[in-house]
Amino acid sequence: MAHEHSFASPGPAGLAALAVACFGFGAVFLGKVVPEGLPLLSAWLIGGGIVQYTTAVMELKDHNILGGNVFLFFAAFFMFAAALSVFAKFMMIKFGMKPAVHVEGWMWMAGAAFLTVVTPGYAKGNLFIFILVLLIDVALWMIVGVDSGWYGDPAAFKPVIGWLLVVAGWIGVYLAGATVCNTVYGKPVFFVPKPLVK
Repeated sequence: MAHEHSFASPGPAGLAALAVACFGFGAVFLGKVVPEGLPLLSAWLIGGGIVQYTTAVMELKDHNILGGNVFLFFAAFFMFAAALSVFAKFMMIKFGMKPAVHVEGWMWMAGAAFLTVVTPGYAKGNLFIFILVLLIDVALWMIVGVDSGWYGDPAAFKPVIGWLLVVAGWIGVYLAGATVCNTVYGKPVFFVPKPLVK
């Protein structure tokens, strides 16, 4: 006799993995990560990439076009490509080379643009997830400007980027916990606002 298996949503784990990236990059932009910390950041991003890729595949299987595609994009570029980039920068610094980060400014433009154009889809979610995505939108566009050299003094923007990412990470952690606990108990244990748009 065949048994059908269904899976619970891995969305909370995906949000927690996003928080890993937000906290890690937040620390970088706040000047808290020395070059010797970059390989460790890279390792954690690979772990987050595994979680986000898994989340993406399961969300796409469940016909969640928004969450599935965003998690897939995040897995590829916030996690795996970023992990390779961070490690490459570490190696370049160790061998006396200066990383040409302006290249990444152009690459981040695709990530910022993609997330921005799908952001209205998150208005159908709760206010917290919408704010989280808006914070990351702003942070990504600022990273585009800083890395590409379009801003006169990147040092003025880096702390803002860092704190935007840290706040977004905490919102992700809260929503992950709220989703799990509210589902386990079958009632609101943690407050989650209603969708902005029905």
